[in-house]
Amino acid sequence: MKQAYLLTGRPGVGKTSLIKRAVAVFPGRVGGFYTEEIRSGDTRVGFKLVTLDGNEAVLAHQGIGKRYSVGKYGVDVDALEKVGVVALLRAAERCELVVVDEIGKMELISSRFRDAVMGILGGGRKVLGTIMLSPHPWADAIKNLPRVSVVTVTRSNHEQVMVGLKTWLGETTPAV
Repeated sequence: MKQAYLLTGRPGVGKTSLIKRAVAVFPGRVGGFYTEEIRSGDTRVGFKLVTLDGNEAVLAHQGIGKRYSVGKYGVDVDALEKVGVVALLRAAERCELVVVDEIGKMELISSRFRDAVMGILGGGRKVLGTIMLSPHPWADAIKNLPRVSVVTVTRSNHEQVMVGLKTWLGETTPAV
């Protein structure tokens, strides 16, 4: 089995939902973070980081200054490093499974984030995460590591991907 299981696919296909389902059935200690949309009515206005130990921070928002930006969102690299990177490093020390949702354009702005991901992938912990679908030199290098399995998620293959995730995690209970 490969050390890292990274989900990729178009935005909105349910990658984070699969991560949450997998975390819910994993019998060991889990740490790291996932991202959630921030919405105002029907409109997405940003993204927040949610750590598996209960912290949150705004990662990107239309209302954040544009020192660092991806599309229409200003990115708060400081929040990523103080909340997200810290959660990853803590998980790498204490947990059997490290969750990184996601390895994407916003997160890759931070060299501390990139260093943390490389360090975790060089360690012995299992890593479950998402990675951007679009070509990007750094993300593509991660996808091509021999210890990394990349699985494309579509709207129609959720249950099949979940079965694969459970097998990778060593889970034997029925699909959630």
